[in-house]
Amino acid sequence: MDHGWIVTLADPDRPEVQLSLMTHDETAPVVPVASIEVDDVDKAYAAAKASGAEIVHELTDEQWGVRRFFVRDPSGHVVNVLSH
Repeated sequence: MDHGWIVTLADPDRPEVQLSLMTHDETAPVVPVASIEVDDVDKAYAAAKASGAEIVHELTDEQWGVRRFFVRDPSGHVVNVLSH
């Protein structure tokens, strides 16, 4: 996948293992240091909110087919949490 600002690479034999490289984020205020795909992003979002974690990018349905949010970890790194 290549959207110009994000390129995702995957092994054809193991497409679930992916590496994405970003120059910027199309809809969010920061570029995350990592992306984690979860089975239920709504449940992950609710858990993050309930824990008091800083949500950097609210839960959003993106036009390229993912539902995601960004959270800041205790060390200050921003992580993209998503589901397809």
